[in-house]
Amino acid sequence: MKPKFNMLVVLTTVFLSLVTFQCKKFTQVSPSSQFSLPQVFSNVNNAYTAVIGVYDQLMGDGTYGDIMSQYFPYDCDEMITTGNIDNGRRGMARYQLLLSNTVLRSPFTSLYSGVEKANLCIEQIPKMDMYIHGDTSDKAQLHRLYGESLTLRAQFLFELVRNWGDVPAPLVPSYQDKNLFLPRADRDSTYDHLIADLKTAEDLVPWRTEVPRDSRITKGAVKALRARIALFRGGYSLRSDTRTMQRRSDYLTYYQIARDECADLMARRDEHTLDPVFGDIWHKYLCGFQYDPWGEILFEVGAGGGNSNSDSKMGNYGSTVTATNSRYGSGIGGIAVNPQYYYDFDSLDTRRDITVSWYSVNADNTRTFRTLTSLTPAKFGRDFRNPLLPGSVQNCGYNWPLIRFSDVLLMFAEADNELNQGPNAADIAAFEEVRKRGFKGNENMIGVTPTDYAGFFNAIVNERLLEFGGEGIRKYDLLRWNLLGAKIQEARDEIQQMSTGGGPYANIPRFIFWKQSGETILFYGGANGGTVPPLYTPGVTTTPSGYTKTYWRDQLTLSSSHIDGLPLWQAIAEDFTPGKSELFPIDQATLDSYNGKLQQNPGY
Repeated sequence: MKPKFNMLVVLTTVFLSLVTFQCKKFTQVSPSSQFSLPQVFSNVNNAYTAVIGVYDQLMGDGTYGDIMSQYFPYDCDEMITTGNIDNGRRGMARYQLLLSNTVLRSPFTSLYSGVEKANLCIEQIPKMDMYIHGDTSDKAQLHRLYGESLTLRAQFLFELVRNWGDVPAPLVPSYQDKNLFLPRADRDSTYDHLIADLKTAEDLVPWRTEVPRDSRITKGAVKALRARIALFRGGYSLRSDTRTMQRRSDYLTYYQIARDECADLMARRDEHTLDPVFGDIWHKYLCGFQYDPWGEILFEVGAGGGNSNSDSKMGNYGSTVTATNSRYGSGIGGIAVNPQYYYDFDSLDTRRDITVSWYSVNADNTRTFRTLTSLTPAKFGRDFRNPLLPGSVQNCGYNWPLIRFSDVLLMFAEADNELNQGPNAADIAAFEEVRKRGFKGNENMIGVTPTDYAGFFNAIVNERLLEFGGEGIRKYDLLRWNLLGAKIQEARDEIQQMSTGGGPYANIPRFIFWKQSGETILFYGGANGGTVPPLYTPGVTTTPSGYTKTYWRDQLTLSSSHIDGLPLWQAIAEDFTPGKSELFPIDQATLDSYNGKLQQNPGY
């Protein structure tokens, strides 16, 4: 929908006729086509088409269009997949992953298809005569295409490693590799290779303002991705040999890389900076299809075409619930916001009502207030789409943001705090820049930023929770910090305490009174009455005339809110097992294709 290159169209041309992927072995390729490699990579236009084919592997149901953006990141302390456990997305969310899980194989094979396509471009583009001897324009375009290919391969392999651990890491096209059954590669070596590749790519791609507007990778994306991968290389991960979460002794080397890359980006505010209004990132740009003048989104995955191969389902699954026959069309709300997460936000934090939706849209376009156990993600709300897309159409054309500039600021602050064992003025300034944007209009209410190492780290952990809700980041942050199990248990404990009105949750309303006013909702009583749900009880128990009573805190104790027959606080990530659940298993079909030569992950 945005004024960007059309990946769907170019995919029907040269590149797909070159390579057909076999289902039997995920790393096997058959170059059965009338096009030879020299023909495909004979000129700039053909090379461009080939690289766009690599980009296309990022989007669609099997990758960031659905499974990897909306299934992979949950359950955690932020959000939970709704509904009872199954052998699909809900089984994945509850960490009850069977080897036959119906959604596990598709992203695995899609990512490897992306690696294979990238490998062909990485091999062939530097061999082109124009890469070395072409005119200035040809060389610049081909160098950029080579840098994009290195970056795309890094993104594909990064996802494979952080989800499956030590995986085969093919770095040459399959036709060049005599061993079709590649062994697992050590993840540290894979990460090191990707970090080195991205250093090369930095010098090959242009800055954002040096090229026409589109979704292609520019220097900011490369540097931000290199910082992110470096933090994962320096972070914790589940090791197959010890079956424990560990980080290597040289982890500070990688924190230094992350810190330096982020510092470089922070020095180029002419290229990338914070949008001054948090909600505009979605309401204007991602959902409104306008150009982002601030460059806050450094790396995004383009969507379009209205199909499962090249489009996205954000706005349909993880979004505000909307009736099919409303003006907005169908958003089913298959992800629920954990109740304590809503209350993690300060009432003055503008991010809360951009991140969490407490209403659904009816067929007549009026709104209905939802219960505390059925809050949904709001950032990709279908009701924010401009132009509207009514009806039951699932694909909304929303791009998926991989890295935003607020991430750069917080990565910088985190890495520098780790290196210095305490924050300095620059770290505090970066942290507070993000927080003040969240409290826009009430910047003096952000609180006191800790100045000790542990306190500042914990502040970063909390700020990233608030900043990136619903963006597929939280679970992976917790993994690299080795906090996933602890934070899941913390969420369970808090929700259980909330259900009894204990501790800090003593004044949360047992129920809330509301009424429709045109196409908006009005709430009864309390200091926060009006158009925002009252955070604390107004002290009224009898339903006022003209209002509807909806259970709020009391909803947590009703059997109608149970999942898998369990209260919510027990159902969240109910089968999470330390030393196992930090990685996905290799699916059975892939294991079978290896004839027993591929080792399974621990515990499966």
